Amino acid sequence: MQSATLKDLIEDRQILVLPGVFDGLSARLVQSFGYRAAFVTGAGLSESRLGVPDIGLMGMAESLEGAAMIARRTSMLLLADGDTGYGNAVNTFVTVQRFEQAGLSGIMLEDQVWPKRCGHMSGKSVIEADEMVEKLRAAVAARRDPGFVIEARTDAAATHSIEEAVRRGNLYAKAGADLVFADALMSVEDIKSFTLGVKAPVAVNMGLGLRSRATTPLVSAKTLERMGVAVVIYPRLLTTAAFRGMQLAMAALATALESDAVVENPSLQVSFEEFHESLGMSEFTEIEEAYSPSAS
Repeated sequence: MQSATLKDLIEDRQILVLPGVFDGLSARLVQSFGYRAAFVTGAGLSESRLGVPDIGLMGMAESLEGAAMIARRTSMLLLADGDTGYGNAVNTFVTVQRFEQAGLSGIMLEDQVWPKRCGHMSGKSVIEADEMVEKLRAAVAARRDPGFVIEARTDAAATHSIEEAVRRGNLYAKAGADLVFADALMSVEDIKSFTLGVKAPVAVNMGLGLRSRATTPLVSAKTLERMGVAVVIYPRLLTTAAFRGMQLAMAALATALESDAVVENPSLQVSFEEFHESLGMSEFTEIEEAYSPSAS
């Protein structure tokens, strides 16, 4: 049982590092490394469950189902991606209720126009700040546990300016957001400006360095901590690593088939025993033995 809430971890002086998880397997893996909390990446759910990019093709029911499944399989505190709340303030109210009821510890809500898209893609649009403020007020009213975290995300830095992102960040904090996040900040100076300008705990997204065009510069967690950042998320670390691993495994299979060889590569695969133990096989074995006819 967790003694600290997600809000406690956010308010701690040490930066909270949230790896992105997208299924039960990735959640179990992150938990095995000692993490107390993680971020349920909406992009990862869309990519892994539907096989489509993060461009608003996944609705609330699919997002909730994925997040709830992960919550059932881990004891970590989970901050879920609630996209735009999937509509107006009423939709947002219901979305928050359902994610909290499903066992999540917090939800991120953004000010993009629906259908949204990944923050580092072009073609984004944002709703008026006043409309987002009302959606956040509805989100705060919807939660039953005051410890359930409401994170407000703004994409206005890309569509307007860093000054507008800071303005919106403060409006969203005043509306009740516990954590504020500006996506796709284009420089270290922008990260500093947003962190110093917003009067609330700030989250930063660290994406990928392997890209053809510049987005948010990669900065170490310790450096972000010294800058005053409260939370850093790594939403695409495991999804892209998993995909690269599958690419390498399929390439090894192709090579083995061409040369009439056996497919066995310890550098690409874990053992049968290690894999099942990571999924908690020993726990299920104990239950099976405790409640078998011979035990009775």
